Amino acid sequence: MVLNYIWIGFFLIAFAVALGKLLIDKDVTVFTEIIDASFASAKSAFEISIGLTGILTLWLGIMKIGEKGGLIQAFARLASPVFSKLFPEIPQNHPVSGSIFMNISANLLGLDNAATPMGLKTMQQLQELNKQKDKASNAMIMFLCINASGLTVIPITILMYRAQLGAANPSDVFLPVLLATFISTIVAILGVCYKQRINIFQRNLLLFFGIMGLFIGGLIWLFHAMEQEKVSLYATLTANMTLFSVICGFIICGIRKRVNVYDAFIEGAKEGFKTAITIIPYLVAILVGISVFRASGAMDFLIEGIRSGISFAGLDTGFVEALPTMLMKPLSGSGARGMMIDAMNTYGVDSFVGRLACIVQGSTDTTFYIVALYYGSVAIRNTRYTIQISLLADLVGAIASVLLAYMFFG
Repeated sequence: MVLNYIWIGFFLIAFAVALGKLLIDKDVTVFTEIIDASFASAKSAFEISIGLTGILTLWLGIMKIGEKGGLIQAFARLASPVFSKLFPEIPQNHPVSGSIFMNISANLLGLDNAATPMGLKTMQQLQELNKQKDKASNAMIMFLCINASGLTVIPITILMYRAQLGAANPSDVFLPVLLATFISTIVAILGVCYKQRINIFQRNLLLFFGIMGLFIGGLIWLFHAMEQEKVSLYATLTANMTLFSVICGFIICGIRKRVNVYDAFIEGAKEGFKTAITIIPYLVAILVGISVFRASGAMDFLIEGIRSGISFAGLDTGFVEALPTMLMKPLSGSGARGMMIDAMNTYGVDSFVGRLACIVQGSTDTTFYIVALYYGSVAIRNTRYTIQISLLADLVGAIASVLLAYMFFG
């Protein structure tokens, strides 16, 4: 229902802003730009879905081998002490726990191409446990909010963009990105726990949060002690080596269990193709709504309003130039990435604004895209409070990014 109101809002606000530009500014091209943007975004949504087809068929094929080889069940048992508390509706040692574990691990390594297929597989398994097929279950909401918070230990793509644009130390944003995304993820988990009345003071959860804190602290110490030019190299090597090791491990486990790994791969790959086709209308709907909102000038109007309010309050406006990335991040991953690159090109890759845009880009994931993609893959229409908590995590992540940017680079 919330997504319905937001989608309607995109169009109504866009129409009001465009009509104002036509009547006041005599801008006769605004409606043409909106229509062109809607057609372009519909095409883009289709291309994204088709582009996902190959990735989905690959990874769901690999996941099927892991499932038949018993490795997914092993991951489920490994994650059970924590997931049984965060996802109390999931039966103990159910294979979906292993899929959640794999998805979160891929996100931690910044491996979006692997994380998305694993996430879609997870949603299909959660839907099998869901008693109300058109309404998001508690487990789905927790899973979606964790994904939308974008916890990533190794922000590979951000470091690569900074290196390509000539940053003196491409990895100098690594620590603030890590801290910002950790904060937004904690907020997302705590928000869902509050709504679902999950006791966060349970021993396993406290131990989990403590280990997470120590892990983040250890990474900060490790990368801080490492030579700056080697951070990006080792981060990329670790992520890709881990990913290929997982693929080989799945195949080896399948061989040990005497599974016909080729047939198992084909079986899973067929599921990937069906899933890719299913999500097309959901992606078209959300991306067209967002593009119409942008093309009308509503985004620019909003940014200028915020700038005026901050200036009137007498606060420092040094971060305002990074607002396009902040506001675009929940709406469009490619749009936010474009805003980040534009900020680095306009103000300098090593400028305060350029670095802040990178921190914001890495602090959370694309809420509306993830909601449309994951819920659309299983035809969930009632998302309940998923979007509200995800946007809260986005807001906290953006605020944390600004504060951390001032602490590290201000």
